[in-house]
Amino acid sequence: MTGTATRKIIHVDMDAFFASVEQRDDPALRGRPVAVGHAAARGVVAAASYEARAFGVRSALPSVTALRRCPELLFVPPRFDVYRAVSRQIHAIFTEYTSLIQPLSLDEAYLDVTENLSGLPTAWATAKAIRARIAEVTGLNASAGISYNKFLAKLASDHRKPNGQFAVTPDMGAAWVETLPVSRFHGVGPVTAAKMKRLGIETGADLRAKEMAFLEQHFGSSAGWYHAIARGVDHRPVNPDRVRKSSGSETTFDRDLTEPAEIESGVLRMADDVWRWCERAQAFGRTVTVKVKFGDFRQITRGRSHAGAVADQPTLRQSSLDLVRSIYPPETGIRLVGVTVSNFEAPVSGNSEPLPLFGTAAGSGSEPSTAEAR
Repeated sequence: MTGTATRKIIHVDMDAFFASVEQRDDPALRGRPVAVGHAAARGVVAAASYEARAFGVRSALPSVTALRRCPELLFVPPRFDVYRAVSRQIHAIFTEYTSLIQPLSLDEAYLDVTENLSGLPTAWATAKAIRARIAEVTGLNASAGISYNKFLAKLASDHRKPNGQFAVTPDMGAAWVETLPVSRFHGVGPVTAAKMKRLGIETGADLRAKEMAFLEQHFGSSAGWYHAIARGVDHRPVNPDRVRKSSGSETTFDRDLTEPAEIESGVLRMADDVWRWCERAQAFGRTVTVKVKFGDFRQITRGRSHAGAVADQPTLRQSSLDLVRSIYPPETGIRLVGVTVSNFEAPVSGNSEPLPLFGTAAGSGSEPSTAEAR
């Protein structure tokens, strides 16, 4: 990092967090392929143990597909109260080493340990100590990536999973990035990775070889980010006060719904999930959005921005109902509904307790949105 002191960033990532908690708490599950979720026809895997991953079972995989890949797979229902409690224990451990903590989800966070509170001489030693404390307190394993910026630290944490750590030093960062597939880069999702492949970009070296004008032509406002990370550059600070832009909850029904009463019941459950978070975080937004996914997987959203914050539960419920009713009669059966609140009146800290990653409609599976894939 030219002109500034080199930062010491650690990305801590719990190993198969939800599944590992279940195996910790039930000895009968240890060493066996475990999926957190529901085995119902519309169920979705929220997390998979490493034993299950050996069969190709991954988070967000439909439960029926997971069972085809691994007939011995054991499903356990999610216990988000337990996962949140363990997450709080882990966060408390982080505070023993630094005050600069940016949580990303229940199971991962960035830590800036440039000036760590424990007095350990290196970021490597600090990461090792943090992982040991997590194992001591929770009985769970964590992996860690250490580097001079967030982008590289996150990449590094995947490099020695499970239960390991890896460091990317300033003198190796740019060259190391060139060896990696772009599909591993933060900010390059499956759609973008496929587009890059069509353009002849499959590795960091391929990306670095492209001129900025080329990147701007094909990737617009993201061009600057891709140009920088291809060179191992990321100046983003670890931000304990990261503003949360929205909060939402969604659920997949166990069958496609066409009856308004059933659809609206699911929407109200999701609105109530969101409201509980709003109350806990004391964060209230002006915009309500309802997401609908049909049985053929087409997806639409309907949103409404209010003059002021939606500051009570009945208003959020009514707004959500009005939005979903705007699509009646549905063109085909509905498999998923979601409710999101955004445009908060006051900044919301990234430390606020996150919403459950699953909806709670009876008999439903859910569409998870989590870092559990690692």
